[in-house]
Amino acid sequence: SSACIIRIGGRSPGCRPAAEPAFSSTRPVQCCCGPDPALGGMGGVANKCSDVSNARNMAGSGALKPLEASSSEDEDDDEEEEEDEEEEDEPAKAPEPPAPKAPEPVVEAPPPAKEPAKPAASPAAPEAEEEEEEEGEVPERKEGELKIPDPRPHLNVVFIGHVDAGKSTTCGNILFLCGCVDERQIEKYMKEAKEKNRESWFLAYIMDTSEEEKAKGKTVEVGRAAFETLNRRFTVLDAPGHKSYVPNMISGASQADVGVLIISARKGEFETGFERGGQTREHALLAKTLGVDRLVLAINKMDDPSVQWEQSRYDEIVTKVTPFLKTSGFKEDQYFFLPMSGLTGDNLKERRNTPAWYNGPAFLDYLDGIDPPGRSKDLPLRIPMLDGYKDMGATMAIGKIEQGTVRPGQKVIIMPIGHKCTVHSVFIKDECMQYACAGENVVLQMSGVTESLLTKGFVLSDVADPARVVTKFKAQLQVVELPEERPVMTSGYKAVFHAHVVAEECEILKLYESMSLTDRTKKEQNPRFVREGSVVTCSISLARPTTLDTFKGVQQLGRFTLRDEGRTIAIGKITELPHEKKSK
Repeated sequence: SSACIIRIGGRSPGCRPAAEPAFSSTRPVQCCCGPDPALGGMGGVANKCSDVSNARNMAGSGALKPLEASSSEDEDDDEEEEEDEEEEDEPAKAPEPPAPKAPEPVVEAPPPAKEPAKPAASPAAPEAEEEEEEEGEVPERKEGELKIPDPRPHLNVVFIGHVDAGKSTTCGNILFLCGCVDERQIEKYMKEAKEKNRESWFLAYIMDTSEEEKAKGKTVEVGRAAFETLNRRFTVLDAPGHKSYVPNMISGASQADVGVLIISARKGEFETGFERGGQTREHALLAKTLGVDRLVLAINKMDDPSVQWEQSRYDEIVTKVTPFLKTSGFKEDQYFFLPMSGLTGDNLKERRNTPAWYNGPAFLDYLDGIDPPGRSKDLPLRIPMLDGYKDMGATMAIGKIEQGTVRPGQKVIIMPIGHKCTVHSVFIKDECMQYACAGENVVLQMSGVTESLLTKGFVLSDVADPARVVTKFKAQLQVVELPEERPVMTSGYKAVFHAHVVAEECEILKLYESMSLTDRTKKEQNPRFVREGSVVTCSISLARPTTLDTFKGVQQLGRFTLRDEGRTIAIGKITELPHEKKSK
């Protein structure tokens, strides 16, 4: 990508222009290139260098040309003497040179006088002209070379689940089976895992690349990788499973189109993850809240000695998880169960070692048939940014296009700060593209902005129709779980607000209406408080201005979660924003 960036922007800022070496062409005499025996060794070189330096000082007075002309004539005389010596050696050709000798000094004498003038100005000028032509031609040439994005639909797939369920190992094996990792690299990871006495972790090292993650055996940051099937393109988001890193998991799940909930079938591990406070429940709920409409429930570790691909264990997990999925908002056609082994690769790409009692597709075959969600390519641009950084002097921004289309040269505005800038280039997987539509993960080369303004949580929008910036809004909340020390939610309740990739402190301003999930017909107006299992309409204020939208406007900017004391206490959607003050 860096090479592509350099071509589009002319030359790299650190590169030396091609015209700079032209200073050497102002020395046609070649006096400083080394000692000339004909000039008497080093002394001759020094004398002639001083002559040239004097000639340069006299350039303004017009004395440069005669000096250079005389020096060039001396050279011509030397050349003639050499020719005479050669002619003496060849008597047969002696009568022929006299005729050309007379015109040669006359014909060749003027060119040397012109040649010094050309090196002084002319060679530098053509090189500069060539550079200008190149700089002018690069964008046009690049526009012809810019690629059109792959027509296959792109999906972000987030792998979620309880800690140690096998998420990173499964992701690593998928990449290996799809040919994204070579065997030499796998051997390196196997050796590294063996040195740490964690031989079964070698596939997880494909995704967990930091030393901290390798030492602890826990994913901390959301890992990213890409693979392809026959009909789809996928970006893997390996989310952390530990409860301490749930905010990082939320950041990854907010970018996802499809969720893969990894559930360990090993005796005791499923129960630990699914019980109250386990991450299996919380991750499934967060995935639905953050916009994941298709969920694959992969029952992992079916090859474990405590399971041995027993159908009874598989059916037991399906029976316990299904009711929870329905209460979380998933419909029957939005989730799918399948057994597999992420370590051995059974039922991942092929149905090898898969028992006959399972008659469904393999994992990758199912992903290949998933329909992408409906996306708005023609509506105003919305790109929640993940990060901004410098790359070889160019300012870059990373994000996922939630709505609209982005093209090189497009004018955009960064909300909530209102800074206008321009998209210089669009990259998908390190390749320059003519455009990128909703659903793509992009890296943008920006102009007119510094990386400090490209902050996580800010949103790139169309200049003509920017995203809304608010400090309060009206929302519908579902209270999921409250901490024991604060068992009720009232006006003034403070929590942490998570929407798309932004996190802000918030406060409940007022409760307007509430009802119980068990009895939706009975509603209470202006309740003083609400408990777990309630749906409430309320107003919420934020500590700082934040870029949001209603759920009906841009769904990904209108979903949110509330967290308190390290747990998710409520999920919701924005129903109304304050009226814009256009008159002011």
